[in-house]
Amino acid sequence: MAEIRKFPLSPALQRAMTLLSDPPSEPQVSRGYLDLLGAAGEVGAQQNTGAIQRLWASSFGSMLYDNAQAVARRLLEAWQHPIDWLEIPAGGVALDVGCGPGSITTSLAKAVGPDGLALGIDVSEPMLARAVRVQAGGQTGFLRADAQQLPLRGQTVDAVVSIAVLQLIPDPVAALGEMARVLKPGGRIALMVPTAGSASRLWRVLPKAGARVFHDDEIADTLEHQGLTSVRVKNFGTIQWVRAKRD
Repeated sequence: MAEIRKFPLSPALQRAMTLLSDPPSEPQVSRGYLDLLGAAGEVGAQQNTGAIQRLWASSFGSMLYDNAQAVARRLLEAWQHPIDWLEIPAGGVALDVGCGPGSITTSLAKAVGPDGLALGIDVSEPMLARAVRVQAGGQTGFLRADAQQLPLRGQTVDAVVSIAVLQLIPDPVAALGEMARVLKPGGRIALMVPTAGSASRLWRVLPKAGARVFHDDEIADTLEHQGLTSVRVKNFGTIQWVRAKRD
């Protein structure tokens, strides 16, 4: 019988294990990230199988997405990360939901400092493989998990960021509820989504390859319903930033 090779947990993933609501007895970390979905990738919630998601979930798509984000952050105000506004405490925990290739997670890692923890969560194996290869560091860890069912215990993170992801999640309300659930009192959340204002209703009846847009108040109203306060919305054309706090 062939011996089963066990892979050690990185310091970041060791700390992440202490935050999980149901930590696995045999963590799957052979690819550098903690896989909580398994080989079949089966989860209880609905998953996106549209063309856009399939592109981003491919190896080529992960590279394209990473490069496109890097260019956008340099050139467009709307793509600038609100790291300063999040006021992440040194040694704190920051969560990047739908982390993709991990560049935003790395920005969070710099904010939390050497004693903190920045976690990136995504369902895409190629995205996470690229994140681990390019971005992983001492206080940075990546998890393969579902944003609609975050694996963390409640009130465990100081800040949550999700950029250009909610439009690809089949149940964005569930994902927003999960982000609110894991946020500590005093924690902050920043989200970026595509918006079309009142025209979003028209978008919903058009072919959209697995993506959607949100109307102006949709995300803000959902966060307020989840008990978050100081909700602020700022639009940059078809891009919307929403920020909120947990009292």
